[in-house]
Parts: sequence; structure tokens; C-alpha cells
Amino acid sequence: MRLLVVEDQKDLNEIIVRKLKRESYSVDSCLDGNEALDYLAVTDYDGIILDIMLPGVTGLGILRKLRQSGDLTPVLLLTALGAVEDRIAGLDAGADDYMVKPFDLDELAARVRAITRRSGGRADTVITCGDLSLDTATREVRRGSKEVQLTAKEYAILQYLMQNAGRPVSRETILDHIWNYDYDGASNMVDVYVHHLRKKIDEGFDEKKIQTIHGVGYILK
Repeated sequence: MRLLVVEDQKDLNEIIVRKLKRESYSVDSCLDGNEALDYLAVTDYDGIILDIMLPGVTGLGILRKLRQSGDLTPVLLLTALGAVEDRIAGLDAGADDYMVKPFDLDELAARVRAITRRSGGRADTVITCGDLSLDTATREVRRGSKEVQLTAKEYAILQYLMQNAGRPVSRETILDHIWNYDYDGASNMVDVYVHHLRKKIDEGFDEKKIQTIHGVGYILK
């Protein structure tokens, strides 16, 4: 999953980004509201961590623009404003959740998992597809009775494919959701990771979960 962190305190921004990357997310970040709007204009994010008090366009201003345009990307607001009326204003503007600074990074990660899970229409942490399961809280992956050990990128790609199970997903879409703007590697990197995933997920099983759709990309059956 690809996230955008918009926080004008540079040190805090970097701390949040490091934490989310350790949680296997692909993360872009910026320090002001105008730059955030530029990012949002060209990228489809799976979630946004948004400070309210920003230079340029405020966090609430960004949130209102998103919701007025019909964009339902999950948004977690961050602010030093702890008054009830401030929380109400954020939620009324369309935020999915709200955290007051200072906050615990593990709780932040849990809340990000919760809002992205709800946006996908799931109530619990486990995604299943037949005998394949993925727990977004523990990051445990199982095929039948076998636990599957994955790297961070393999896990992220599998999670995205499982969230879109039964639907073809192009290589370009996977790149957009799993890698951030810092990536400048080979264009066939998705194929490399899917090859490794197939060996771990499908090898030894009659039913092959990850299938290629020639000229399109991949589908998880």
C-alpha cells in the first residue's frame, strides 16, 4: 500500500515515514499543503496521514477539497489541537480518524491499518482467498497449514493482489501502489517480485493462485 504523509515538522515527518516503511508501506512525504495537493493530483494513494496546521493550504482545506471531488481515500488527521470542537471539525470535514500529538507510533500504525482495512470493506485483519490468508496486523501469511515467509515488498504486493482478488491488476498499477517516487529501478521489478512470490505461494500446490494475464498484468484467483 502507498501512503502520503503531510506533516510540516520535518523531524516528526521523518519519524513517521520510517515507522510506516518498517510496516511494509510505500511512503511519499511532504511538508506543506500546496505540495500535498500536487502529490494528490497525480497519485492514487491508499491512505493519507495529514497534519491540520500546515503552511499554505491547511489540512482541513486539503481534506475538504478531496471529499468535494468525490475522493474517498482514507485520511488520518494529526494535530496538536486537542479541543473537542477541533476533533469535530476534522471528522465533519470527512476524516476517517484523528490523533492528537504527541502520539504513540505503534498506535499510529494500528490506526492506519484500521482505516485502510475499513476502506476495503473488511471488518477484521485477515484477508482470505481460498486456502491463502494474510493477517494485516501480524503480517502472517499462510497457504493451507504452511506459514509463508515473505520480504516486505513481496508482502506488500501479495496484500495488494489479495485486496483485488479476482480482478486483473496491471504492472503499472502495482508499481504505483507499492513503490514511491524515490524508486528509479528497472521496469521489470514487478515481474521479478511476482516470480519470487509464486515460488513461495504456489510451489507444491495444484491450484496456482497468482496467474499472468498476457498484455495486462496479474490476477490472484
